[in-house]
Amino acid sequence: MDGSPSVRGRAEAVLWARHANPKSGWSRVPTGAVLIYAVYQRDTRLLLAGLLWAAVNPFIFPPPATDEAWMTRGVLAERWWVREEGNGTVGRTYPNVCNAASALAFGYALLAAWRRRPLGAAVGTVLGSALKLWWIGVLVRRYDATQERTGAA
Repeated sequence: MDGSPSVRGRAEAVLWARHANPKSGWSRVPTGAVLIYAVYQRDTRLLLAGLLWAAVNPFIFPPPATDEAWMTRGVLAERWWVREEGNGTVGRTYPNVCNAASALAFGYALLAAWRRRPLGAAVGTVLGSALKLWWIGVLVRRYDATQERTGAA
């Protein structure tokens, strides 16, 4: 080994850099609601379009010019949280419990949508989105504090 990053490592770095574009992050936020709505309406084409969007979204935006945008720092914070801090993204401890609860809320929303219960689908979708954004917000605050302490900002 020559010490250079692997092809996979370089590809991952490019993916994260592109996904850090705030347009990528913010345009993914409504994807959960689109998927829930597609299930509720039994609209296979919309469901496939939403899944395709979720898959290609991180690749289509250029890397951001700066890391000033909150959503950019959210993506950087998530990568930092997992890779550098050695944490997972779900769990029973704070803040990962927020992300776990978000996944459960979206699961409930999917079930409610499948059973055609619009109130449950809506509440699950809103709660899932709010908890996900809360989790990102906590990570951003921790990431920013670390960057300030280390002078990396």
